[in-house]
Amino acid sequence: SPPGIVEISLDGPKDDLQTAIELSLQESQNAQEEERELNRALEASVEESAANAKRKRCEASGESANPADWIRQDDWPVGVRNVGNTCWFSAVIQSLFHLPVFRRLVLNYILSERVLEKCKSCSDKRNVAFMQELRCLFALMVGSKRRFVDPSAAVELLKDAFRTSEAQQDVSEFTHKLLDWLEDAFQLAAHGSNPEDKQENPMVQLFYGTFVAERTIEGSTVSNIEQFGQYPLQVNGFNNLDECLEGAMVEGEIESLHSDQTFPCGRQRWFSKLPPVLTFELSRFEFNQSLGRPEKIHKKLEFPQVMYMDRYLHKNIEQMQGRREEVKKLKNQLMALHQKLESYKSYGSGPTKYPLADMLEYVLEFATTTPTSTSPVKDVRHQLQTSPADPSSHRDPSSDKPSLTYQGPASQRPVMDAPQHPSPHSISEEELLCVKSCLQRWRIEVENSINELKSSIEGISQSLGGMYSDGSLCQAPYRLHAVLVHEGQASAGHYWAYVYDHSRQCWLKCNDVSVTESSWEELVRDSYGGMTNASAYCLMYIDDSLPHLVAEDTDVETGQVLQGMDALPPILRRYVQEDNRWFKQELQEWEEQLCRRPQEEPTLPSQCVTQEPEEMGESEAEAQPEAEPKPEAAEEGAGQEEAQAGGDEEEPQAEPQPQASPQEEAPAETNRRPTENQVSEVEIPNVGKILVRSDADGYNEEAMLTPAMQGIILAIAKARQTYDKDGPEAGLIKAFHEEYSRLYQLSQEETTPQSDPRLQHVLVYFFQNRAPNRVVERTLLEQFADRNLSYDERSIGIMKEARAKLRLIKPEDMDMEEYMKWHEDYNLFRKVFVYLLTGLEQYQNGKYVDALNYLVYAFQNNRELLMEGDRKGVEQQFIALYRRKCLTELNENAAKLFASGDESNVAAGLSIMNNTVIPCMHLMIRDSVSQEDLDVIEAMRSRWCSYLEQDMEGVLQEKLSEFLPRLLDCSVGRIEITEPPKVRPGVPHDLGSRLAAVMESIHDTSIVTVK
Repeated sequence: SPPGIVEISLDGPKDDLQTAIELSLQESQNAQEEERELNRALEASVEESAANAKRKRCEASGESANPADWIRQDDWPVGVRNVGNTCWFSAVIQSLFHLPVFRRLVLNYILSERVLEKCKSCSDKRNVAFMQELRCLFALMVGSKRRFVDPSAAVELLKDAFRTSEAQQDVSEFTHKLLDWLEDAFQLAAHGSNPEDKQENPMVQLFYGTFVAERTIEGSTVSNIEQFGQYPLQVNGFNNLDECLEGAMVEGEIESLHSDQTFPCGRQRWFSKLPPVLTFELSRFEFNQSLGRPEKIHKKLEFPQVMYMDRYLHKNIEQMQGRREEVKKLKNQLMALHQKLESYKSYGSGPTKYPLADMLEYVLEFATTTPTSTSPVKDVRHQLQTSPADPSSHRDPSSDKPSLTYQGPASQRPVMDAPQHPSPHSISEEELLCVKSCLQRWRIEVENSINELKSSIEGISQSLGGMYSDGSLCQAPYRLHAVLVHEGQASAGHYWAYVYDHSRQCWLKCNDVSVTESSWEELVRDSYGGMTNASAYCLMYIDDSLPHLVAEDTDVETGQVLQGMDALPPILRRYVQEDNRWFKQELQEWEEQLCRRPQEEPTLPSQCVTQEPEEMGESEAEAQPEAEPKPEAAEEGAGQEEAQAGGDEEEPQAEPQPQASPQEEAPAETNRRPTENQVSEVEIPNVGKILVRSDADGYNEEAMLTPAMQGIILAIAKARQTYDKDGPEAGLIKAFHEEYSRLYQLSQEETTPQSDPRLQHVLVYFFQNRAPNRVVERTLLEQFADRNLSYDERSIGIMKEARAKLRLIKPEDMDMEEYMKWHEDYNLFRKVFVYLLTGLEQYQNGKYVDALNYLVYAFQNNRELLMEGDRKGVEQQFIALYRRKCLTELNENAAKLFASGDESNVAAGLSIMNNTVIPCMHLMIRDSVSQEDLDVIEAMRSRWCSYLEQDMEGVLQEKLSEFLPRLLDCSVGRIEITEPPKVRPGVPHDLGSRLAAVMESIHDTSIVTVK
């Protein structure tokens, strides 16, 4: 039998069955191994082609692959990315977003907890979820730093509403579905307990109106009121929007058959309540029965910027009935006049017709032409005989070159003059006079009739134009707000929108990611139709008498217009800040990768811009607030913090910023990095040796030396087996729990003067101060998302998984103000420690002025922290102790300088007291001063007062009398503390090691330096 096939015989069924089972298990194991190898190959292929795929997506949608080209210019409106046949989504969303009243409704949409608990049905949950995604999308369109936003999350929810997510959707179908979902979502907010009552639903109030449908049957009128959202209008047979409305509102008399009787039946519609936002659907598609498919109607249809709806209102029915009858008569007259005029312009009983006036003119020319012969044949013969026989004599003398064209027999014939006009063979003077008189008179009569018809047509047209233009019918103005345009055929095409920006007072062309300023002329060219395959598909008008529809948000107290982020609710403002920070980080990663490319591939700066960063998803930058302190940066940026410890607010960075230009750094980078695709070992303290890829652009050795990053690397190493077996998500969960457990155990260690576990990691600080779990978990998750983890495939997989989970956190899931406050407290705690340690080091070196400044700042900041909790700051008595020691030393040195009597020494001593010691004393007494501090202050004062009992020169005595009041009375003067000088660069990242070294220096006689 063939290999791999087991034949089961009747003689040994058990043996054969056992063999088959063993073979099946073996094949299963082989298949599993092959599947694992295939998965690994696929993952490698995906990573390798991610940049190329992203470039293709960008090129297809007109986007640049360089994130720097995605930066929004000032406050110019942003576009919406096409995520796959979703140009219809962009067109509708842009038209709604640029309507301020609707934008406010979406951004301020809130559901109470009680209402949310009642949302049990799938439709309610879906509507609420879509509403939240729309809020986030609108918020990004308001405050994003990108020039376009990604609507993927909202589009995903819409896909289930249609049969397929791949086919291009119809704008009207989508808009109907969108309005339905929004209506249901707002119904939950308006009346969660009474779903039938929609009077208070803002969507109904804004987009829905009512009309009265009246039908006359056998002399009796039957009417009913119906609600509408988007009003459908037929395009075929009409030239402008008013004609479309007339045709839709008034259906002519039709014949209705009931048994054997026939009688006229008429139907009319009148708007009883117009919505503030009036939307017309233009039906530009019809089904072709012969072809069996829909076709687009490319007919031209005009529409105005401002139209008056009074003529279609039910309240004006009595006034309009008479006018409509008159209009009907005038239109019938106009039609008859046009037909009569056409009969003059196209005269004749055959297939080809000519203007009658021209025909009479031509007959007159024929009659007045003098005949040359009684036979046309003789005329031709005579012409041939008188023509030259040599055709060369007619050659153009200006032509010196021989002709390359073949001269056939016809071309060799003599050139004939133009033939004469036909003429009568014979005509008498009397006949000619009679014919000429009749033709001239008839021609004048025809021209007069034509002019009379034109004059009558013009007069009736003017009457029709002014029929609805008087003041009584101009009370309901509606102004055009948006035009949705479709370009293409019925089966496929592209959508974009022209939207009027009310704040800028200009038209915008919103075409996916592109938003450009446009004009009414361009809109007309693309929207009227008839010239190209682009035409308006949907028209959105707004009530011009309601200014609040287009009014921008204003501050309640000041009345000033709120611009940009100020117009967003706090939770959405933080969401946008978070996304902007991700975008900022993406830009930074792109720039740094360009700088780290090997020098052996020389490229111009302009060419570098077109290169792709290592696998970055389209929505990679979506989850961090701009002002939010990055947790891991608290450890990594310690050196940067310390270097800026001179009173400025800390701005910890995830990694040191390169100071040199790319051109300067490239050679060093080339020398430092091994050859492409090589792997090298790197020693990490407290971790050991790790393997680092030579092309790991995210790897930063300085960042890897921080205690926080060392713990992350160690946790990833412990999760290696889980990652290889179950994938990135399982590996992240394993590493997360490992690091979480380690840091929790570290937080239980006792704090000593030589060691403070809080300096090791921000989570230790959080654990000891009982921070909320959501703050702890997000902080640790962000550390696993740090881009410096790009040192091997495993770390990259975990990093990307962490970033994906961060993007899933919605604004309502996390109180970002609370989150930021916790990180600000920890940054302040580290700042206090930087001030304290620097002050102690300066004290050990005998630099008491600098030491006191640092200690004063440390004491004041630490005091703010301790007001929120005992574990929020450092032990205050420890700082106060060395503050007193510095004061004592400075006071003693200043007193000795003063007592020396030397003019420069006296000035130096008093300067120390006035600029450093006295401000510190004032600050101590103003705050809650301890007894130890009071004792030191009194000792210092006594030391200076003792000079009053000594004999000294008059100049010294005068200076002493001026100085002592400031020393004794702390209410005199203003407290001014000199900012601490900047700490020397190159200080250690690990504040814990530095604390141990400083404390050892204090207790020993020698100064210990941290290496």
